[in-house]
Amino acid sequence: MLEMVKAGGWLMLPIIACSIVALAIIVERIWSLQLQRVLPKNLVSQVWRWERANQLNNENLRELQDSSPLGSILAAGLLNRYHSRDVMKESIEDTGRHVVHELERYLNTLGTIAAITPLLGLLGTVIGMIKVFATITTQGVGNPGALAGGISEALLTTAAGMSVVIPTLMLYRYFRGRVRMLVLKMEQEAMTVVEIMHGQRDGSVDRENGQ
Repeated sequence: MLEMVKAGGWLMLPIIACSIVALAIIVERIWSLQLQRVLPKNLVSQVWRWERANQLNNENLRELQDSSPLGSILAAGLLNRYHSRDVMKESIEDTGRHVVHELERYLNTLGTIAAITPLLGLLGTVIGMIKVFATITTQGVGNPGALAGGISEALLTTAAGMSVVIPTLMLYRYFRGRVRMLVLKMEQEAMTVVEIMHGQRDGSVDRENGQ
């Protein structure tokens, strides 16, 4: 492996660096974008139980906010549960924008790596071919060993670049799609809480008016 890196020339170093950074981001995003970490089960049910038991106090809301991205969004809405439906939705949307930004963290870097790595491989190919033609100019084509270095450099950097960009690009697109799916689910859960809070309040007002 070390011989291949040396044969590929100095451009193998940034390609290897890109692969290490991409791998670190992929592992971190796989861990952070787990469904259970972003949208814990029964979180809305827990909010409903707190509401029925009159336990939606600051301590529980702080616990909810720190529990998960969905909890952060729900807590923002619940802090404004005594305001109008529009105010509650606006606070959820404001917090949601910050949560989405966190969910998309490092994805731009991953996309950049997927874009520049094949260019690094192509640059290595060009440099390798330049060396081949320079060798031909000085020594002719009668010495295959002299030509092999440039050809090897050209092929190795291209192969290295492709081996990094293919999985990186696939996972970049996967993470983008997963973030969209998680955002949609969080929006649905948040709107459920809004309807629960205001539906209950509207029902209480109707009962009072009926009396």
